[in-house]
Amino acid sequence: MRIVSGKFKGRRITAPKNLPVRPTTDLSKEALFNILNHQFSFHELKILDLFAGTGNISYEFASRGAEPITSVDTDFGCVNFIKKTAQEFEMDITAIKSDVYKFLERSKVKYDIIFSDPPYHFSQEQFDKIYELIFENELLQEDGLLIIEHSSQTKMEHLEHFSNSRKYGGSIFSFFEYEQVENDEDDDDDFDEDDEDVKPASKKGASKASSKKSKDDDDDDDDDMEEPEDDWGKADEEDNWDPDFDEFDI
Repeated sequence: MRIVSGKFKGRRITAPKNLPVRPTTDLSKEALFNILNHQFSFHELKILDLFAGTGNISYEFASRGAEPITSVDTDFGCVNFIKKTAQEFEMDITAIKSDVYKFLERSKVKYDIIFSDPPYHFSQEQFDKIYELIFENELLQEDGLLIIEHSSQTKMEHLEHFSNSRKYGGSIFSFFEYEQVENDEDDDDDFDEDDEDVKPASKKGASKASSKKSKDDDDDDDDDMEEPEDDWGKADEEDNWDPDFDEFDI
């Protein structure tokens, strides 16, 4: 496998041949990250990689500056390989040996991006269960994204938060996200057509900002208007962790 972009661009990683995996192809991976690159600023995004296998997707996120990254797989050989590779490249990746469904049932952490690449032979019910556990347990940030890789035999568009899908060869990436609701409250008495909300043209994962207009508090001054003041803030992220998992800390 090859790291497509970022700090370790072009570096090749060779996994043991005996691992029970089906890695995402370099072509599909490059296409996927081209999509994500237009939506996210990867720096300090919190990532969850389910059915991580060789860690192929985790390394790509790490190379682009995402951290921390949690990689979950049920196979000891895969987890051990991710651990060794992360140490070699000094990547902020925590490899956890766990059944994915049990992990999702017990996790309390919210993530910016969750990537899931289950075996293609899984039943429709098994694919749907992954989606259900993530949204029922609210493991995704409000502006986060869930990506599930699957074959054409599996259908995902019937699920509530389905956004769109992209097909590359025999692989399909289905995208899920919360609907973004804009809070536009009209004030009929104080509306000014010349005033506009400031909306920073930043990607998700960068500092989130909002603007606030100040009101005139002096009722005696005619036509006096204060300049709007910008109140910038950044949402706190939860950093809870469940110590019950059988994990390998990097």
